Amino acid sequence: MKIALIAHDNKKEDMIRFATAYRDILGKHELFATGTTGRRINQEVSLPVHCFNSGPLGGDQEIGALVSRNEMDMILFFRDPLTSQPHEPDVNALIRLCDVYNVPLATNMGTAEVLIRGLKHGYLDWRKIDETQGE
Repeated sequence: MKIALIAHDNKKEDMIRFATAYRDILGKHELFATGTTGRRINQEVSLPVHCFNSGPLGGDQEIGALVSRNEMDMILFFRDPLTSQPHEPDVNALIRLCDVYNVPLATNMGTAEVLIRGLKHGYLDWRKIDETQGE
């Protein structure tokens, strides 16, 4: 599965801890991330990550484009609800796209853990079904 990892500045340490804790599960999937988050996961957790631009420079939109083409299966987005983000409209657009295209989205570590454990047990395999098979 294709998994996007995004973390606001004040949540990057949480994302590193999370990726370290679930390295074995994440390592079995294709990982994507916004700029700094992806580079840190690659360097500190030794997981291969395709890095887009940072969020404020369009990284959220790049991931959103994959969502709109059904080329992203899950997003783990550790948001900082206490800090104003200059690219908040992009963040909201990405969340909306996840709702439109039924892409599982976690916006905090607790929900991310539920999704990752579900992924491990095959509870998200419905994402693998080719929607064009019945046509």
